[in-house]
Amino acid sequence: MATCEVCGNDYDMAFEVHTRDGSRHTFDSFECAIHRLAPSCEHCGCRVIGHGVQVDGRFYCCAHCARQAGPTGREARDAVTTSA
Repeated sequence: MATCEVCGNDYDMAFEVHTRDGSRHTFDSFECAIHRLAPSCEHCGCRVIGHGVQVDGRFYCCAHCARQAGPTGREARDAVTTSA
């Protein structure tokens, strides 16, 4: 069994996450992993769980928040176009 580094639960189905910087984290749930690892939106503060939007090195949960944050996010879009 392994202990979750966020909540301290000792759980037989805990899992380990390896990050790009080489660190390792042990969690008992995705909720705890999100709490520890997901970035926060620069505008509203919620956790960026999906793709989010990145503008000038800042993370936002959606294009609306990126646009609200200032002129550099003005062109941010949620939709992805295809070339079909």
